[in-house]
Amino acid sequence: MQNDSLPPLQSLQLIESMINKAKNNFADNGFLYLLWGYTICFCALFHYACIQWQLHIVPHPEMIWLVTWLVGIFQVIYLRKKEKKQTAKTYTEDIISYVWITFAVCAALATFIVLNVFKLSNWVFMYPIILMLYGIPTFLSGVVMQFTPLKIGGIICWILAAVCTFTLNINALLLLALAVIAAWIVPGYLLQKKYKKQIATT
Repeated sequence: MQNDSLPPLQSLQLIESMINKAKNNFADNGFLYLLWGYTICFCALFHYACIQWQLHIVPHPEMIWLVTWLVGIFQVIYLRKKEKKQTAKTYTEDIISYVWITFAVCAALATFIVLNVFKLSNWVFMYPIILMLYGIPTFLSGVVMQFTPLKIGGIICWILAAVCTFTLNINALLLLALAVIAAWIVPGYLLQKKYKKQIATT
């Protein structure tokens, strides 16, 4: 009987090529890190400013977070167009996708649970949890992609989650903005830079 299994060396080379391909493909998604980083940062700072300086730009400051729904719709359209142009999708990319899907579901459930248990008057209780959740997909994506800035960003989110428990007031919004700058905006620019460099050398 013929043995169709790959030799160990070829197997390792195949895995390495899959990881490298995923890193190249996902590097373009530095755009999504920047998109969400700037969106969350803007919403957090806008929300903070409205409360801190009693600005009446919108009837309820928390309404600014509805912007994230629009960004979510845009992301779905963007990814569908990107998938149509993609000839193949690796197992590593699937892992990263499911990691972020899991994060989105858990973040939505955490927000729903906290707001229903503590009510809207105590909305600040959800931010340490959200910051903790931010760290999980960020760190895991950094591990899968072997990209240190994302791993550092995830760790910073966890540290800020702990710090946030001591500042359960509107200052939590500033920590949220700082977290996405460290975890998504900075790595997003670094991913784009790396992607452009890879394109230039191919």
